[in-house]
Amino acid sequence: MNITQFFLEQQKNIPNATGELTLILNDIATTCKKIAAAVNQGALLGTMGDAGAMNVQGESQKQLDVIANQIFLENNLRSGHIAGMASEEMEQQSEIAEEYRRHGKYLLLFDPLDGSSNVNVNITVGSIFSILRSHASKPELKDFLQPGTNQVCAGYALYGSSTMLVLTTGQGVNGFTLDHASGDFLLTHPDIRIAEDAQEFAINMSNQRFWQPPVQRYIAECVAGKTGVRQKDFNMRWVGSMVAEVHRILMRGGVFLYPIDHRNQAQGGRLRLMYEANPMSWIVEQAGGAASTGYQRILELQPQMLHQRVPVILGARNEVELLASYHQA
Repeated sequence: MNITQFFLEQQKNIPNATGELTLILNDIATTCKKIAAAVNQGALLGTMGDAGAMNVQGESQKQLDVIANQIFLENNLRSGHIAGMASEEMEQQSEIAEEYRRHGKYLLLFDPLDGSSNVNVNITVGSIFSILRSHASKPELKDFLQPGTNQVCAGYALYGSSTMLVLTTGQGVNGFTLDHASGDFLLTHPDIRIAEDAQEFAINMSNQRFWQPPVQRYIAECVAGKTGVRQKDFNMRWVGSMVAEVHRILMRGGVFLYPIDHRNQAQGGRLRLMYEANPMSWIVEQAGGAASTGYQRILELQPQMLHQRVPVILGARNEVELLASYHQA
């Protein structure tokens, strides 16, 4: 079953469904195919280097960051279903011309190329997106600042050994793999679930000296393995691409941490709430996992800024709840 057929079937179970969301997802699927091609041909096209500019996050942009961002904008601009867009790579939301937004009922937020610092070493990267309802025909900044619980769809594309699209509309999580022969995303991973317990954690250990005590305690217990209070051995993984980290958790379990530390405390954390934390948290929750800042469920945070940053702890429910209890102690 291809992705269009899948969502047409899902529509039958939704009263008053108009099919607009399915059309938007078709556009996003096409967007991800184009980005996958750009990533795969990067070295051949000479687009693997720096763009020579900084994005709004204060991070050095890769050429592929700029290319992926432009593909997202151009591919979703003229559909008529999108009232507004916002990107991790742009300071402000993108205005949609009157002729294209007159029927738009949705807002699209995206990280066009997550993990782009890895492209030169051929490590998995991806795109992350979140879809919200628009409450205005000409949305302003305040219309984008909705909590993650308001999402109507969230997903990511994975550009690795195969190209995958993993998403949720609030009815579980499903994964689709791009079949290059037909050009279709085909359903290959239906109803993905995350085990409640885990023996694998993902964190950047080089930041250990900056972590707060609750995270120090948790990781020390994991590293102690069978000789410690957890009485079981843990494996550690770290890729440096949130898409790759979350995908691994969906496939085989575990927990991912990018906690607040002494260096990013003034910023509120490291990962972006609207483009990374909210969509990934909803996917993880829909797969049976949990997502927290350590102190609060991520999806319940009320955004204050378009590029707001937050600490992220997500994955196996029991591990996330244990970490949250350490933060409350």
